[in-house]
Parts: sequence; structure tokens; C-alpha cells
Amino acid sequence: MVGSLHVEHRRARRWGIFFKLLTFTYLFALLAIFWFSNDIDTDNVVPHAHTALVEVKGPIADDEEASADAIITALRDAFEADRSQAVILRINSPGGSPVQSGYVYDEIKRLRTLYPAKKVYAVITDIGASGAYYIAAAADEIYADKASLVGSIGVISSSFGFVELIDKIGVERRTLTAGENKAFLDPFSPLREEDREFWQSVLDTTHQQFIEQVKRGRGDRLKDDEKLFTGLVWTGEQALELGLVDGLGSSSMVARDIVGAEKLVDYTSRPRPIDRIIKQFGAEVARELVLQIGARTGYSLE
Repeated sequence: MVGSLHVEHRRARRWGIFFKLLTFTYLFALLAIFWFSNDIDTDNVVPHAHTALVEVKGPIADDEEASADAIITALRDAFEADRSQAVILRINSPGGSPVQSGYVYDEIKRLRTLYPAKKVYAVITDIGASGAYYIAAAADEIYADKASLVGSIGVISSSFGFVELIDKIGVERRTLTAGENKAFLDPFSPLREEDREFWQSVLDTTHQQFIEQVKRGRGDRLKDDEKLFTGLVWTGEQALELGLVDGLGSSSMVARDIVGAEKLVDYTSRPRPIDRIIKQFGAEVARELVLQIGARTGYSLE
């Protein structure tokens, strides 16, 4: 009985090793395919005139897909491509970091100076608000759907105060600082009026920078409306009346009817397939190790 169990165990191990080797071979083959396909020059794949497309999708932040580094890398590739006739920024973002948005805005202006023959068109799909509109304002022209949400030219900072809560549950707050204002806006301490005034001045300064960049980008196209910079958001149809956008339409329409190069080629910078596979592969290896340890010690962490 013991001998047969030992034989079965050895056989199971051999099959396990076989299937693991097969999996590794498959993964490495995929890695090789994605590695070489990632190095293909876009202009060699598209040997004719086209409109370059760069996506700005999701929150604009340093660690997100729509980071300044990712967007700027894509913009540079799009402008440098010999056969790209113009660049479309297709925007679907609620906004985010004013710093990241400012980096992209400045780079668009720089690239337009280097490549004066290539215009930039921003096309807002579902939403182009706050930091996303900040970026759009750098484009030569902005387009949106009639139902798109556009605007939100404002700055927000929000938090909570838990002073009364910790008093009720009997928690003592202990905070030590070097610098009298180091713990300002601490949610577990009462809000001091001088702290509120200081932080409001920071928000007001950032808001003014935002307004100035929008005015610089849009110029006389903006209507004289007192609500324009209050943080309100409008439909694309309303935004057209306010001068926040230049027309209603999609990326395909802009490429076909305005640029005159109907073919859209995506230059968006995304994580390389090899990086995504390595990340997933690492997670699978870690999972297998946990399972193996659990099997040897008589318990499982699944």
C-alpha cells in the first residue's frame, strides 16, 4: 500500500513538472512575440499619411495611465512621426493633478513650436473636466459631443474632521512636531482660522494659474461669462456657446473632415505587453509558492 502511494506521488510530481515546463515554454514564447512586436516602428506599419491619436483616459496622476510621462512620451512620438499630419488628444478624464496637467500643457505648446505644420486637436468624449480641460486648452481646437461634460475650471481640497469623534470614544491624540505649522489641517485637531486662510490662498493661487492657462489657450474664443471659472461643468452643446469648445464631433470626424487624413493611428503610451506579462507571471509564481508551502505544512492560504 505504501509502495503504491509512493509510485503515485512520483508520477504526479512528474506530470506536475511536465505541465509547469510546458507553461513556462508557452509564456516565454509569448514574451518573445510581444518583445519584438513592441519594437516595430509605427511609420513602417503605416506607410501613408495618417492622423496621430493620443488617449488621455482616467485620472491624471503620476502613478496612473494618464500620467504626464506617458502622455508626453506619446505626444513626442506622434509629432516626430514623418507621416502623421496632425495629433488628436482623445480625452475622457475627470481631471487630476494640476502639476501633471501643467507638464502636458507646456509640452504641447513646445511641440507645436517645433512642428508648426502639425496642429493639435482635443476631442472630449464622455468627460473633459478640471485638469483634463487644462490639457485640452493647449490644443489648437477643441471638439466634444453635444452631451459631453466639459469645464470644471476650479480647484478643490476636501477632508474630514474627527475631533468630536475621538473625544466621544476616549482617544487621546498625540502629535509631536518640529515647526509650528507642520501639523496644519490635521483632521484630528480643531481647524484653526489661520490654517484655513493659508490653505485657501494656496487653492486660489492654483486656480488663478489654471484660469490664466485656459485664457492663454482659448484667447478671444471664450465668452465673457462670470460663471466660466467657478468650477461649473457644462454639456458640449453649452460649452460651444461659452467658447470652451470649437465644435461638436468625434475623433473620426476631426481626422476625416478637418485634418484630411482619415486613418487614425494610436500612439498612446501603454505598459509594454512584456511588462504586464512579467507582472502577472510574478503573481502566479508567488501564488504557486504559497500553495506549495501550504501543502508541505498542512494548511492552505487560499
